[in-house]
Amino acid sequence: MKVTQEKLPNSQMGLEIEIPAEISKQAYERKLQEFTRNANIPGFRKGKVPRQVLIQRFGSTNIKAATVEDLIKTKFEEAVKQEKIEALGNYQLRSQFDELVSQFEPGKPFTFSASVDIPPEAQIEKYTDLPIQAEEVKYDPEQIDRLLDTQRNRQATLIPVEDRPAQMGDVTVVDFAGRPTASDSSTAEAPAEIPGTTANDFQLELAEEGFIPGFVNGIVGMELGETKEVSVEFPEDYPEKDLAGKPVTFSITLKEIKEKELPELDDEFAQEVSEFETLDQLRAHLETSYQEKAQQQTTSNKQTAILKALIEQVEVEIPQTTLEQEIDTILTRTAMELANQGYDVKKLFTPDAIEKMRERARPDAIDSIKRSLVIEQISKREAIAIAPEEIEAKVKEILEDYSQKEKNEIDPERLDNWVKSDLLREKVLNWVEERCHLELVPEGSLELAPAPKTEAANSPQDSLEPSPDQEPGHLETEAANT
Repeated sequence: MKVTQEKLPNSQMGLEIEIPAEISKQAYERKLQEFTRNANIPGFRKGKVPRQVLIQRFGSTNIKAATVEDLIKTKFEEAVKQEKIEALGNYQLRSQFDELVSQFEPGKPFTFSASVDIPPEAQIEKYTDLPIQAEEVKYDPEQIDRLLDTQRNRQATLIPVEDRPAQMGDVTVVDFAGRPTASDSSTAEAPAEIPGTTANDFQLELAEEGFIPGFVNGIVGMELGETKEVSVEFPEDYPEKDLAGKPVTFSITLKEIKEKELPELDDEFAQEVSEFETLDQLRAHLETSYQEKAQQQTTSNKQTAILKALIEQVEVEIPQTTLEQEIDTILTRTAMELANQGYDVKKLFTPDAIEKMRERARPDAIDSIKRSLVIEQISKREAIAIAPEEIEAKVKEILEDYSQKEKNEIDPERLDNWVKSDLLREKVLNWVEERCHLELVPEGSLELAPAPKTEAANSPQDSLEPSPDQEPGHLETEAANT
């Protein structure tokens, strides 16, 4: 079988395949036999239909079309193996199928053209001596004070208040009902209550931020048992579209006022919220945790900046097969994350939604492919490799955090590949960092795109600051998990 290769744009390989006359004849005869075995023609036993009757019944063109279809599929796969081509996905026929059928004659050579995606080859113009800026994240001692203050608020005792008006910082219990703000004060009947804007015995902490703007300020100064009308305007981005940007008047009744009595910030407090005996020990632990977090974030910023600079040096034609596979990976990861958060993925991933998500994921997919290719190219050019013992040590370190049951559910080969990819990425970026002009600049001084989501960065990362709805817990655990 004669095969002629032609390199095509967009990382495709074109193949012109010439099938010998004898093979075309054999293929046609096999197809006739197949039709004969399966044909049910009145007056003839199955498998005994004469050739001319069979051709007349099914049509010469249909039999040729079936033969050509089989030849294209089988011989293209053979050609790919023969030429040792690393094919991605399915082939695309370049010849017109109808023309191939009309030209096909059993016992004569048969030629067709098709193409297939092949792994892209990235061309990197430059990857050393690059000027790169990255934001340096520095440890802020006030982080510890903010964290401790937050925990003190969680541990606070609520003391009922009866001898003064409500003030900022109090925890109140209120009844409220919202109605559209009347544009005409002469209207005789009060507007009906708005569904979803009423509540009884609602506990609300009077804080500067949170809830509907103006609502909390309206409660400040109210006496116990007082009812008051408070007019507010819902934000334009309010989730309930019927209320977004609308003026609403709330009738609020203040039923309880409680003030917070914060625990003393001392050794007893440290023992209550952590495993440490003294406040100094707790502070020292938190300081170490936050310093490590700042260093990790600085390292992440440097890697992001280096990858961004390298991607700008890359020229590559990404085949459609590779791009679609990467988009599939992004959507699958998104679906898994949403499912883990309790969302009904089937309701979210409708056909229309999936189409829009695929389009939005396309730029990220392209960048992800480029990042992988640039790491691969530099590692090959500079002979940067990961030793088996490095992979083994990292895998062992990772598995230490898993139970035996969880370990049994992990695919060893997949874990090895993941670890190898992550270690290679880190080693290549460190190699580039040593050979570029990297300048650390103050945090917030650069407008950077979000850090790329690599497989190594897919583990959950908590914020330095505890979220408002986080349950009270051990402070050293909260900081260590950041």
